[in-house]
This record gives sequence, structure tokens and C-alpha cells, in this order.
Amino acid sequence: MDSVTGSAKNEVNASLEQSVAPTLCTDVMCVLLAIAIMIIMVIGVTGNGLVIWIAGFKIKKTVNTVWYLSLAVSDFLYCTFLPLHIVYIVKREWVLGLFMCKFISFNLFLNWFSSILLLVIISVDRCVVVMFPVWTQNKRTLRRALVIILLSWIISALLSVPAAIFRDIKINNKFLKVCYYNYKKDEHTTVVVCRFIFLYMIPLLIITICSVLITKKLKSNQMQKSNKPFKIMTALIVAFFLSWMPYHIFNLMELNPTYASVLPTGKKIAFIVASTNSFINPLLYAFMGKDFKGKCYELLSKIESTFEEEVQSTRFRMSITNSGESSKL
Repeated sequence: MDSVTGSAKNEVNASLEQSVAPTLCTDVMCVLLAIAIMIIMVIGVTGNGLVIWIAGFKIKKTVNTVWYLSLAVSDFLYCTFLPLHIVYIVKREWVLGLFMCKFISFNLFLNWFSSILLLVIISVDRCVVVMFPVWTQNKRTLRRALVIILLSWIISALLSVPAAIFRDIKINNKFLKVCYYNYKKDEHTTVVVCRFIFLYMIPLLIITICSVLITKKLKSNQMQKSNKPFKIMTALIVAFFLSWMPYHIFNLMELNPTYASVLPTGKKIAFIVASTNSFINPLLYAFMGKDFKGKCYELLSKIESTFEEEVQSTRFRMSITNSGESSKL
């Protein structure tokens, strides 16, 4: 009798385990998300790897090139760990443990914070070069740029720690492990609003002001020999803020229960859109080169010419401004 009862229990347990076992990704949305992340990973690792190789080893180090080199390193690190997100999507369950759950969150926000700080630094640096060329000629050194980059990475890492601390694993109603943020309701509201204000609106305002000042100064001094560096800076900034806009929109919508039905799909799409920013920068360097013909073998030369023109354009603006100021004396 006991053996019969034990056998029945084993069958019930086996049936229960089979019913709650995670199913692999099969629906259209799931497959498309996995493919999109895979494409972003391949292009991002390849493109940013090329930028790191060229800006780090092929050409002379300048203040401008180290800005973009640091930006490429941030995007490269992010793309390198995107396969973890693919596993999560395909398995429909977090199977990589608590440490990796915290790590992917830390890596995501490290990329986010470092990119924002670097874009603000690039904008302010460009504005200072145009507005105060004599001062920057003496004070704008490679060593100081490297110190600023180091500080920006330290600040970004410190800001990313809370995201990892609050990351946790739970079992959902389908008996599957979920990697999520263990915020209380008031904490979640504060985090979302603060991120939107301090990591989106304020940087956007600073960058916009710098762009307006640069445009006015360039027009007043007729320094239009090459405006490609300014176009690249503008394109990087626009691409970043457009790619992260859906993320903030859906996070703010999450605070209102009315939008609960559209949030799961919307947040997944927002994550993909935000991730595209990690591979778009190398494409901008290449596509904005002179006489781009769409040939893959020209990619290296286009990226390298972009960085070289950064140096030439900066020298040209400073020489024009200096000569203009001398004529006024």
C-alpha cells in the first residue's frame, strides 16, 4: 500500500514539475527580441572594438580621441554582456544566479551613467574650446582629460551600485525565477523621477545650451571650414537621448496603474531601443565621413579620418579665433 501511495506521489510531483517547468521562447515577440539583441551585440562589439583599436592604438592620442575612446569602451563592455539578456529572454527564467542578476543591472547603468557624463563632458569641452580658444590652448591637456575620464568612470560606478544592491530574484506565479528590482512603492517612484530629472532632463538642458553657444560663436567668427566634428557631436547626443526616451516614458507610465496592460511589451521594446545606442556611435563616425559609399572595407579609414578631422578642425578654429582677437587689439 505504501509503495502504491509513494508511486502515486512521484507521478503527481513529476506532473507538477513538468507543468511549471520553463518553456523556451517560441512566440514571435520573444524571437524578435532575442534576434534584435543578438544583432546589437554583434554590431556593437565589432564597431566599438574597431573604434577602440583605432583611437587607442592607430592614431595619436588627443583630448578629442580619448573622449570618444572612453565612450566606445563603455558601449563595448555593455555589448559584451548582452548574451546574458538573450539567455533570459529565451529561457523565460533567470537561471544565472543572484550575482549575475545584480551584475547585468550594474553593467547596464554603468554604461548609461558613463555615456551621459561623457556626452556632457564632450559638449562642455567643445563649447569651452570654441568660446575660449586661448585659454584652452594652454590648459586643455591630455593628462587633464584622462583625469576627468577616470573621475567620470568612478562616479558612474558609484551611481550604479544602488541598482545592483536592489536587484533580487523571486519566484513568480508561474514558479519561474525572475530577476527584478526589489523597490518599495515610494522608493520606486523616487528612483524613476530622480533618474528622469537628473540623468535625462538636466544633461539635455546642459548639452542644448552648449550647442546653442557653439553655433552662435561659429557663425559670428565664420569658422566653417569643417563642421563635421560638430555634426558628429550633435548626432551622438541626439541618438543617445532619442534612444533612451522610450525607457523613461515607460518607467514614468509604470507609476500609473492605468497603463499596466501595455507595460510588459513596452518596456521590452524600450530596452531594445535603448540598447541600440551602444552600437550606433561607430556607425555615425563612419557614415559621416567624406564620400561614404557604403563599402564595408572603408569603415576603418572613415573612422580614422573622423578622429583626424577632429584634431584639424580644433586647430583651425583656434587659429581663426586667435587671429580675429589679434586684429582687434
